[in-house]
Amino acid sequence: MGISKTEHFTEAQNRMAAIMKALGHPARIAIIEYLLKVNSCICGDIVNELPLAQPTVSQHLKELKNAGLIKGNIEGTAICYCIDEGAVALLTQYFGTMEASLKCKKDNCC
Repeated sequence: MGISKTEHFTEAQNRMAAIMKALGHPARIAIIEYLLKVNSCICGDIVNELPLAQPTVSQHLKELKNAGLIKGNIEGTAICYCIDEGAVALLTQYFGTMEASLKCKKDNCC
């Protein structure tokens, strides 16, 4: 496997790539959708929602947290997870900019 050479890209490009990579698994999409639906929860609730073992869910939660898509707070013996609003704002801005660029060039598309 080749070297990714992330230093050749902007911090914003690397951040967006990390977010997109974290969203590149259907279990993680399901976790995000569940967190959006309930607004916050503990890990056990997520395990009950998905057809995956608890260690697998924990690994997916770790990936989402490392990418900055979710945040978690320890409450007793459980960790309460919720969506990180900053990451949602970044995604919204990124796709909004992309959509605006497409509208401007709509007639000149190949």
